[in-house]
Amino acid sequence: MSDEAPDPARQLRQHLEGLRAAGVAFLPIAPLPELAPAPPPPPPDPRAIRPPAASVESDVEPRLRELTVLAGRVCECQRCPQLASTRTQTVFGVGPLGPDLCFVGEAPGRQEDEQGVPFVGDAGQLLTRILAACGLTREEVFILNILKCRPPGNRTPTPEEAGNCREYLEKQIELIRPKFLCALGATAATNLLGVNATIGKLRGRFHEYRGIPVMCTYHPSYLLRSPEKKKDVWEDMKKMLARMGRPVPGK
Repeated sequence: MSDEAPDPARQLRQHLEGLRAAGVAFLPIAPLPELAPAPPPPPPDPRAIRPPAASVESDVEPRLRELTVLAGRVCECQRCPQLASTRTQTVFGVGPLGPDLCFVGEAPGRQEDEQGVPFVGDAGQLLTRILAACGLTREEVFILNILKCRPPGNRTPTPEEAGNCREYLEKQIELIRPKFLCALGATAATNLLGVNATIGKLRGRFHEYRGIPVMCTYHPSYLLRSPEKKKDVWEDMKKMLARMGRPVPGK
C-alpha cells in the first residue's frame, strides 16, 4: 500500500479524461439541495445610524448651479425700467451656502453699484466691524439686499420695486438656507416679514420668515448718522448670538 495521500484534483482529472474517451461530451450538474432561507439580519441600533458624510451636502452643487442661474436672471432683469436704465450693474449678494447667518439689507448704494458687491461703502465697513465684535467674518455669512439694483440717489425703494424683486429674494433665501436672518433697517425688515411697523418696534426680539428666526435691527448707515443707537444694535446682536448658541462677548 502506498503511503502517498490521494490527490483529489488528479483523481477528478483522470475521471473526466475517462469519460471523454468513452464519448461523453456533456455532464449534467446535479441540482443543489434546497436551502432554508437565511434568517433576517437583526435591526440596526438607531444610535449607530449615521448618514454618510458625502450625503449631508449632496445637493450643494445643484443649489450653486440654481443660484448662478438666478443671478443671471437678475443681471438681465428689466422689471423696474428706471432702475435698469440707471444701474451700473446688479448686486446679487455674496457668501457661502448654508451659513449660520444671512444679513438682509435695503438696496445697493453708489459703491455697491460700482463694485457689484453689497455693503462695501462706509456702512459696509461698519457692518464688518459689527461682525468682528460678534466673532464673525464676512466670509462666513451671506449678505444680500431686498433690491438688487441701486435706486437713483440712494432713495428708499418703492413698494413696487420691492415687489418686483421679491421673487429673487425668496429664491435666494430658499437656496442659501441660512439658519438665522438679520434684517438691517426698516425697509429690509418690513419687506422681508411683510409687516408695517417701525424698526424701533420690530427690533430687540425674534420674528420668523418661513421657519427661520429673524432678528431686526438698525441699518449701519443709520448708525453713522445716529451713533448713539450702536448700543441698541449691540444688544440685538448679543441676543442673536445667544439664540445661535455662539459665545456672547462680555459674558
